[in-house]
Amino acid sequence: MVTENQSLPVQDRLVLVPTALRALVRRSEIWLVLLACIIGALSGVLVAAMTAVAQFLHQVLFGISATEHLSGVDSLPNKWFVVVPAVGGLLLMAVTWAYRRYRSNTPVDPIEANALHGGKMSLIDSFYIALQTMISNGFGASVGMEAGYTQVGSGTGSAIGEAFRLRRSDLRLLVGCGAAGAIGAAFAAPLAGAFYAFELILGTYTIAALAPIGLAAITGVVVNSLLVEPAHTISVTSPIGLGQSAVTTLLLLGLITAGVGIAIMRGVTAVEDLFKLSKIPVWLRPAVGGLAIGMLALITPRILSSGHGALSLVLDDSMPTLRALLILLVLKAAASAISLGSGFRGGLFFASLFLGAIVGKAYVAIVALIDPALAPDPQIAAIVGMTGLAVAIIGAPLTMAFLALETTNDLPLTIAVLCTAVVTSVAVRKTFGYSFATWRFHLRGEAIRSAHDVGWMFDLTVRRLMRHDVRTIHDAISIRQFRQEFSLGSTQRVIVVDDQERYVGIVLVADVHSPTLQDDKKTIQELLRYKDLALLPWMNIKEAAQKFDESESEALAVIDGNATRKVVGLLTEAHTLRRYTEELEKARKDLAGDR
Repeated sequence: MVTENQSLPVQDRLVLVPTALRALVRRSEIWLVLLACIIGALSGVLVAAMTAVAQFLHQVLFGISATEHLSGVDSLPNKWFVVVPAVGGLLLMAVTWAYRRYRSNTPVDPIEANALHGGKMSLIDSFYIALQTMISNGFGASVGMEAGYTQVGSGTGSAIGEAFRLRRSDLRLLVGCGAAGAIGAAFAAPLAGAFYAFELILGTYTIAALAPIGLAAITGVVVNSLLVEPAHTISVTSPIGLGQSAVTTLLLLGLITAGVGIAIMRGVTAVEDLFKLSKIPVWLRPAVGGLAIGMLALITPRILSSGHGALSLVLDDSMPTLRALLILLVLKAAASAISLGSGFRGGLFFASLFLGAIVGKAYVAIVALIDPALAPDPQIAAIVGMTGLAVAIIGAPLTMAFLALETTNDLPLTIAVLCTAVVTSVAVRKTFGYSFATWRFHLRGEAIRSAHDVGWMFDLTVRRLMRHDVRTIHDAISIRQFRQEFSLGSTQRVIVVDDQERYVGIVLVADVHSPTLQDDKKTIQELLRYKDLALLPWMNIKEAAQKFDESESEALAVIDGNATRKVVGLLTEAHTLRRYTEELEKARKDLAGDR
């Protein structure tokens, strides 16, 4: 006898949840909020564990102390350490090979999961991504850990949500809770974590989502703070003045960070293309990229890993020279592009903060050469620059503004940061149109611009919408025979096929019965419409609607393929639009929190 839990898919059986408890969570918002807190707490634990593993690898592989950051050391203790990233690349490919022997599916990230899959993520795949991220960062690749944090946090939320068999909207919400807890824990910034979930993982802000997302971010921060030292807090020693010249100067910095962000995103793609053109085997590319990173580390180890230690040095009161800043900017950007382009796993979240701080201080040095009176405070410009570049690459202006507020505790500075973030966001959207995540989706051919739930469009296919009981006639039939078989008013249209049962067009009954049509001995071939327009079963509802717009037809035939052209059904525009409207209304209710 098969029990209820035994009949569930494997991932649902990871956590066995009694029926009564599932019902409580599905019916009550309070229980859903409690579940969100649990997910936030688990995210905080996972972030602490991943951070500890990466730091341990830095200590063992590069010989640094437990109190040091890898990117904060002045030089590598031994020149042989330059091969460590290459070894990490080989280990990464070995792990990838072993994993793919048992799993053939491609892991999805939280944005893709919420946009296309209704929040469904594989917990096993998420831990695999986390392992790849720890290896990449731990062996010195110039990537951040934040992508791994959000992946494993969101994957945990999705797995728990599926175990409770939650609705599609609630499952997507728990994915956001996992990400909020992870980012909040990583930066000790619950507001930034919450709005990261709203802007990037859910794609929208709603009152109904505030309690679970906000509390998940808070519990993530609290639990993480009990396990590790609190994140670095930036102390702003110079008061900011919001005069016209200061605001104008900082807004110009926002435009510059937009351009730098676009250049970095295109740079990663360019490096990937170069590796493809080089004919280097895929399994060897991370090792080659790692060797290049190691060689750059001989110039300065500031380019290694996420950049936490290097960021602290850049934000220090001591002002580096313009030449040193520009060299570090180029080397760190190149190292990040090489790391991701060669196949290391990670993200650009913290790298964008670090690079933005460099851009801010370099900007001050350049302005000071032109007119010292116009140069803003270097520390303030660094914070504005790091926020602007992060907005350009990550695409979350409110998240970055709240991150500045929570790390500096300076409200006037946050106002300046928010203004700059808006300028940067608009500039990138108008000139480039993508954040780093959505740019990667675009390169893969996915039409995803945000985490808005569009998966139902892909699930709602022509095959599910069409009528199957469709009568056809042959194109050799005469107009007289047609009139005898189909009287005026019996039906609106008839699908026509040739002698090999292939689709050739549609005949409108009203056309055949037109009084102006005198010669009824002719065949109906002269009255055929939409000869080259037909739907395919696997088209989604959006593609079907576009076909109706192109043809200006009220109904189209559905054929099994362009080669065989066998008629398998009929779909009307009215039914398509009605189902589309129903799904939009359902999505609207989900956003409004109607349970």
